[in-house]
Amino acid sequence: MRRPIDSLFGRLVVLVIGVLVLSHVAWFLVIRSERDQTQTRYAVEEATFLVDAVRQHIEHSPDQPLPSSVRVVDPSSADIPKPMPDTDEDAGSYGGLSPFSRGRNHMPPDFARFIDDLKDRLPDGTDVRIGEPGGPPALWVRGVKDANWIVVPLQPLRPPRSRDRMLVWLAIIFSLAVIAALLAAWQLQHPLRSLAQAVGRFGRGEPTPPVPERGPRELRQLTHGFNQMVREVAQTESDRAVMLAGVAHDLKTPLARLRLRAEMMDEVKLRDGVVRDVNSMAHIVDQFLVFAHDGADRSEPMEVDQQCERIARSYRAVAPDAPPVMMKLTAGRAFVLPVATLDRLLSNLLDNAHAYGAPPVLIETMRGAKGWELRLSDSGKGIAAEDLVQASRPFVRLDPARGGSGHSGLGLAIVDRLVRRAGGECAIGNRVEGGLQVVMTFPFATVARLAELLGEESLREVRAF
Repeated sequence: MRRPIDSLFGRLVVLVIGVLVLSHVAWFLVIRSERDQTQTRYAVEEATFLVDAVRQHIEHSPDQPLPSSVRVVDPSSADIPKPMPDTDEDAGSYGGLSPFSRGRNHMPPDFARFIDDLKDRLPDGTDVRIGEPGGPPALWVRGVKDANWIVVPLQPLRPPRSRDRMLVWLAIIFSLAVIAALLAAWQLQHPLRSLAQAVGRFGRGEPTPPVPERGPRELRQLTHGFNQMVREVAQTESDRAVMLAGVAHDLKTPLARLRLRAEMMDEVKLRDGVVRDVNSMAHIVDQFLVFAHDGADRSEPMEVDQQCERIARSYRAVAPDAPPVMMKLTAGRAFVLPVATLDRLLSNLLDNAHAYGAPPVLIETMRGAKGWELRLSDSGKGIAAEDLVQASRPFVRLDPARGGSGHSGLGLAIVDRLVRRAGGECAIGNRVEGGLQVVMTFPFATVARLAELLGEESLREVRAF
């Protein structure tokens, strides 16, 4: 099962969102702390300004009335609030009427900071008290040189404000940042994804067009190197295919003359031996031509089940001494392949089973988890586990004694190349019960396109009729 977090884009998404969440939460806490401290400093400056203004008023114009919110109280008045205790033990005698009359340990942090900052701002020895609850919040201040208590209104440290608005703006900024970061991550991941897909096609032997060189400098260099490697490999494959095709084609004419001359020999035993060797050489030449062919199969798509039955009957008729071929065809009419590709696949696999396997040979078709499957297995000794990797490589003979039997080491290599060229995958392994098994898997999408072509051909034939 594919997990999105395993991809580069998924990990970039997790990393970007995580960093943005941490940074936004940190900024939110910093801004809230700074805002609270700013409000406290503002309240301290405002209270200090009011106290100084009252003192200036008393000193220079005592006859003028004070504002209604400011008053001067005689020290003998019974309205003077009690001193604010420094500890919770001292607060016990006050009954804990309010946070203002409780100990400093239970005082709100902003209010305690306000009292400390206000005392630091006022002259030494200034007595600061908070009005008793039940009336408007008031600040009582009396300095060393003050004859009376100065009472000024106490502004709330946290005036009503909407924190929801701040959270809304934070959410908007966070969303825009995430979208911008995801677009940047996609721009970085997209060229890598294109390169990874091209590497996959190249590894499966499919045609690989040049990958656009985009992204950072290192990624452009990597893409340029990959494109250059693909061109060089394609040129090497083309040169090898041309060489094989040329050699195989040039050998056909002398082989035909050699067969004709062998047929004219008088000695039967010698003639049969020469004809058998010529046929083996002709079979090798045909294998060279099939392996060197690098073009797409343009033949008509056919139902695999129906074609398997026909090929099996033809094989039994041409090679009577071949092992019996059993069939278990359950794919149905939806599984189609180009007829030329299917003929070459089954011919090479049946020849390989005839030469190296043991009866019975079983051909199976079925619907697998990843696509339509075509299987061919025999009951021979199979291939050693350490040789399975080399089994599909060209010109590799796992048994050196097989060199003179008309085999070039291209049978399984041709099968692997034909399957990959058709968009499928080929797996070679040993069965548990013994024998070699070749499993060819063709994706549903690839087969569906071929089925559509087959349907269009059938429709055209019906209309023409």
